[in-house]
Amino acid sequence: MGRDWKPPACTSWAEGGFATLVTIVARFPHSSEAEGLLRHIGAISELAGMRYWSTTHQQWRTLIGSAYALIDSQPGQRREDFTSNEMKEGKVLYFEQVDNLSGKAIYRMHIVEASASRVVFDVENLSTMRYYFIPIFHPGELQSMYFLDRESDKVWRYYSIVRIGKNANGLIAGNESSSVNRAVAFYRYLVGIPATQEPPGAR
Repeated sequence: MGRDWKPPACTSWAEGGFATLVTIVARFPHSSEAEGLLRHIGAISELAGMRYWSTTHQQWRTLIGSAYALIDSQPGQRREDFTSNEMKEGKVLYFEQVDNLSGKAIYRMHIVEASASRVVFDVENLSTMRYYFIPIFHPGELQSMYFLDRESDKVWRYYSIVRIGKNANGLIAGNESSSVNRAVAFYRYLVGIPATQEPPGAR
């Protein structure tokens, strides 16, 4: 385990170490402005139904059962999806989603940068996540950060880093293939690749 790993300065993560760390580097076609990406990122309700390859069941399964934006960090305060006008640099937004393994949880999304050529945002869980009532992630133990940079008029670069904290429950933290496939599922959703396109990220 990478207990001595130090997060790069660009993440602003204070605590070091990890139980699982997944990064994705890619290019994807996108001819519209950054506003289109921000609108897509803010469309929290569209995360519902996202699918991924389950290494446990060896089949495509639904990853996110439901998802919705929140007025604030309190549960149940549903609202409409975030608009691109709300996805401004420095903005902190909240949403709630139901994961197929860890159930319902509240997340904080921070828009670090938002310009015509660069979008950076990070996400972390605010509430404890449980698997069959067993705590697996305490607040802040599931973190992710995404960097989207315009390369040309029709191509953007994608870089993401997902970290499971070093103190997370080993029931989930030790399943690296599952973490890879979950990260790939979000990448495919964000850039418009069919969720169940073969091959999966990891078997």
